[in-house]
Amino acid sequence: MDRYSVELIDVVKVFRDRSGAKDHIVAVDGVSLKLIQGELLTLLGPSGCGKTTTLRMVGGFEMPTSGKVVLDGKVINDFPPHKRDTAMVFQSYALFPHLTVFENVAYGLRMRKMEKDAIVAKARHALSLVGLEGLEERQPGSLSGGQQQRVALARALVVEPKVLLLDEPLSNLDARLRAQMRIEIRKIQQALNITSMYVTHDQEEAMSLSDRIAVMNHGRIEQIGTPQEVYAKPVNRFVADFMGRKTTFLDGKVMGFDENLMHVSVMDAVLPFERVSGINTGDDVELVVRSETVDIVPPGCGTFPGRIIHAAYFGSQVLYEVDLLGTTITAEIPDPQEREVFTQGSEVGINLKTRSIHVLPRANNGQIT
Repeated sequence: MDRYSVELIDVVKVFRDRSGAKDHIVAVDGVSLKLIQGELLTLLGPSGCGKTTTLRMVGGFEMPTSGKVVLDGKVINDFPPHKRDTAMVFQSYALFPHLTVFENVAYGLRMRKMEKDAIVAKARHALSLVGLEGLEERQPGSLSGGQQQRVALARALVVEPKVLLLDEPLSNLDARLRAQMRIEIRKIQQALNITSMYVTHDQEEAMSLSDRIAVMNHGRIEQIGTPQEVYAKPVNRFVADFMGRKTTFLDGKVMGFDENLMHVSVMDAVLPFERVSGINTGDDVELVVRSETVDIVPPGCGTFPGRIIHAAYFGSQVLYEVDLLGTTITAEIPDPQEREVFTQGSEVGINLKTRSIHVLPRANNGQIT
């Protein structure tokens, strides 16, 4: 039986609108979720979707308007941050500039009035976990952004919290360092088996770090699942559009079923797709077409005719924008050294990789299904 470290039960957070334009702003709207002991769950979504507010309510930096925040079976709504057995890594790192690296890491232990020998041992161990041995006497201002981020992580880990909270901790780093640090964070999290909640708007970061992802929009959770589930099997158009580099939606109609396949009419062709529960013969549907699900072949060889609008060569791949019977789609073709590279204006054939394309019910009257 799974043990839940954290539970949010129908949590709502309402802020008063200081501008006076509205009476209130609903930042989090009925969020419920459970974190299993030792897992890393990422709250993913666009700016203003409520993910950071949700994280801050777990950490005690915001109090829910209604609902329950539960840690190890105990409701902690009214507990201040220092009594929650959680630790937060902030986006800004929030290091004390006048303290050394060691003193920053040891600060929380001193506040807990631990013995000096224990403080030294735990602080050194935390610094070794994040690879900062030898930098104990440096000031934060003399460190690189990546090193400062490691100090902030060590400071959170040293108090041995039951739950580690991370609020976009890599957003101030350059792309290469972000990629390196997310690997390091994941290794540390798994080695310590520490339950963690992570906030980001970067889907690639979420996919590479997470056991599960909760995709948020307008204060609500649209879908919770493994990275593979939310990417390959989005439950609605918002999730499908948010995940992936470039998503195009093609209209279709279900013509019938055959064993585990459903046959869908798309632009005068009938193609087989994996069956989706709740979709029936005659239903209008949308195909979630991402760039990696489109193949470009010589003219006359594909299911559909197309024309290259734009081609960008990246060495390991070519990214095409293609006109498909009046609709612009994107195709990501790997290993171009093994394939013909088409230039702008070229007539081509287009195949859709139907096994990799998810089918959604058609959105009704402009509303997301």
